[in-house]
Amino acid sequence: MKLQIEWSRQALSDLQRLDRPIAIRILETLTRFAETGQGDVKRPKEKEGSFRLRIGDYRVRFLRGKEAILIQRVLHRGKAYR
Repeated sequence: MKLQIEWSRQALSDLQRLDRPIAIRILETLTRFAETGQGDVKRPKEKEGSFRLRIGDYRVRFLRGKEAILIQRVLHRGKAYR
């Protein structure tokens, strides 16, 4: 079940603003999720069709297709639910 990871411009911008160790942790967790499907993933009630992956204090919002996931945002949990 290897999924490709695609990034929106906003998500790339979000990732570049983070400290390097946090960004690396997010990338490693996303890679593991794309390869195995393992991770703390839920479907938020307010955003139909999207998912969120919890990585420590950060939330990754994404859309999931059959062959790829599109990362929409990478936000701190304090900003992710506004």
